[in-house]
Amino acid sequence: MRIIPINTNFERWDPEALKQLLKGCKRFDQRCQKAFYEKYYGFALKVVFRYIYRFDRSVDTVNDGFVKIFKNIASFECSNDNDLEKILFGWIRRIMVNTAIDELRRNNMIPEIGGMPDYLWEEPDNSAGADQLLLYKDLVNEIKKLPPSYRAVFNMFVIDGLSHQEIANVLGISAGTSKSSLSKARVQLQKILQKNSAQADICRI
Repeated sequence: MRIIPINTNFERWDPEALKQLLKGCKRFDQRCQKAFYEKYYGFALKVVFRYIYRFDRSVDTVNDGFVKIFKNIASFECSNDNDLEKILFGWIRRIMVNTAIDELRRNNMIPEIGGMPDYLWEEPDNSAGADQLLLYKDLVNEIKKLPPSYRAVFNMFVIDGLSHQEIANVLGISAGTSKSSLSKARVQLQKILQKNSAQADICRI
């Protein structure tokens, strides 16, 4: 496995510059593809890591996701320049989530224990939505303690904003099972957080 050096530049581009970057990617311009990859790599890795929780496998999965992005980028359209990057973040997120789920399915949803280098968590993330608040290192570490099936539903519904029917379609389960898994995930996560809080109180005594 070869890990490509990361140069994540999360500064917002003005809509015209981003449109030109996307046009270049749609022409399969390798310089534009490289710039796109470097700009959104860190964001994509955080998304995938919430599902897989092992850095080396997450890197491979992210690279698989970018292959899908560049193969399908001609289908990406946005008529509102002001929302261009927000919608693009959502599109990238959806592809990365589906790629991560495919990887988990190939491995029978086996839980992975691992870590991602601290410097990646320190990268600023200008994506809109729940990720800005919820992709916090400590919370992610707690989410990974959930059973894999609960963890996937929690990630997809709470953080990635999919509906229960969309989750059902991706995971091959019923919408009712998705709702049940989310409820159980929330209960388990609450217990984990309460336990950690109690332990912290003991340490302060």
